[in-house]
Amino acid sequence: MAAEGGGKEMNEIKTQFTTREGLYKLLSHSEYSRPNRVPFNSQGSNPVRVSFVNVNDQSGNGDRLCFNVGRELYFYIYKGVRKAADLSKPIDKRIYKGTQPTCHDFNHLTATAESVSLLVGFSAGQVQLIDPIKKETSKLFNEERLIDKSRVTCVKWVPGSESLFLVAHSSGNMYLYNVEHTCGTTAPHYQLLKQGESFAVHTCKSKSTRNPLLKWTVGEGALNEFAFSPDGKFLACVSQDGFLRVFNFDSVELHGTMKSYFGGLLCVCWSPDGKYIVTGGEDDLVTVWSFVDCRVIARGHGHKSWVSVVAFDPYTTSVEESDPMEFSGSDEDFQDLHFGRDRANSTQSRLSKRNSTDSRPVSVTYRFGSVGQDTQLCLWDLTEDILFPHQPLSRARTHTNVMNATSPPAGSGGTNPGSNGNSITTPGNSVPPPLPRSNSLPHSAVSNAGSKSSVMDGAIASGVSKFATLSLHDRKERHHEKDHKRNHSMGHISSKSSDKLNLVTKTKTDPAKTLGTPLCPRMEDVPLLEPLICKKIAHERLTVLIFLEDCIVTACQEGFICTWARPGKVRLHFT
Repeated sequence: MAAEGGGKEMNEIKTQFTTREGLYKLLSHSEYSRPNRVPFNSQGSNPVRVSFVNVNDQSGNGDRLCFNVGRELYFYIYKGVRKAADLSKPIDKRIYKGTQPTCHDFNHLTATAESVSLLVGFSAGQVQLIDPIKKETSKLFNEERLIDKSRVTCVKWVPGSESLFLVAHSSGNMYLYNVEHTCGTTAPHYQLLKQGESFAVHTCKSKSTRNPLLKWTVGEGALNEFAFSPDGKFLACVSQDGFLRVFNFDSVELHGTMKSYFGGLLCVCWSPDGKYIVTGGEDDLVTVWSFVDCRVIARGHGHKSWVSVVAFDPYTTSVEESDPMEFSGSDEDFQDLHFGRDRANSTQSRLSKRNSTDSRPVSVTYRFGSVGQDTQLCLWDLTEDILFPHQPLSRARTHTNVMNATSPPAGSGGTNPGSNGNSITTPGNSVPPPLPRSNSLPHSAVSNAGSKSSVMDGAIASGVSKFATLSLHDRKERHHEKDHKRNHSMGHISSKSSDKLNLVTKTKTDPAKTLGTPLCPRMEDVPLLEPLICKKIAHERLTVLIFLEDCIVTACQEGFICTWARPGKVRLHFT
């Protein structure tokens, strides 16, 4: 009987869970779904995805939510923990015939209360540009499927651009589009621009500029997801061949690679400061990869099936200080550290201090989460002993920071500091603002994409001036500030590329040869993380995990989008 009781406990759906910062609670009044809650047959349907945008409307309720279920696409006002969801009043609803929405992404640069630009990818390969506020359909790309006939797996606006977007397909190809160009009436012809180990980039060969501007062929099998670094300069891709590949997007250079323990990689995300990448996939593991060192630094085991989404929580971190009297900020900064005002900026200031060469000992614990086909949500802490195993830990006090829900989020159009461009450095020592958000969320945020002059100089030096001219001319200029760099990292990064490429050359096709190499360390060779919490929270496989300021948003394949209030953030306004 005891065993049966334990089994029942394991299968029970949880509506709350507790972490070091307190109790997270599922809000039944803030659940979004299809208006008619008839049973939905999820078999054969593409994964439910969720995208957020803030339209900066003056009512204080500027969040908008888009999600797909089967052949349907919905666009709602998102009321979060504040008020009950009104499913009878979607701003826009679309039902498609012959194809299904698979993914979507808002352009946060151009979003207003009167208009938003939403890209939607489809199972038959097309990409549609719509405005769900004006209820308009602007353009349809790859309409005749002459560019690619396979399912769209990921679509994102290029950070810092109002018109460029990148589309990945299950064919293993990615395409760069410009919304202002047409696709042509015949199949495109390509000419090679650059190639490396397991990737090639082609330009579209035509008399007049047309889409796609570029075609990327990456790895073998489906390209399952990609994510831009917080500063927009690097692109992380995960493929069905089990490889993570990280590119310098502007210069089309391979920065580093990693191989899954086995099976395909399905999801990828960047830490808010761009120093770490987490992947998940068919090996049931989450894997943490260091961007600076180009190596696996930890794996996490808690899921019982494939991991479908990984995401960092930029609002929750713990900072350890060796001497409280040495706090060098203002009183206001100290209050921010405790009470979470301007949470994202406060987090980044602490992360930057950890990496400055003259700072006192400060350690940072990163929080990230994962959801999987096992219907479980796992939360993980990436701690100092994992990040810096050879550095002795000081005896320190710990602060836990959680964003104050009453404070306004950082604006979606703010300027973030970027790299000085002298060499390859850790991408984005600037935390992206809380909004914009999308399915991989906060990591496709608008951020510093580099000045046009530095982009052009780098592109010409690499012999790809045509690529730069075609694709990067409309990136928004941003102000630059010097990055904090580790004094030991520069020489390592500048000398690693050829070694990594040679390693891939020898081992890419034989999984048995990658195991035990830096590409794929054995399980006993890297630390194994255990989840802080591992809870069954749905009846169907989970497909969405997004960390917001005052809540966590999850969704399952049944089409239910759930809101989990952060500790102390529950508002009991149900009207």
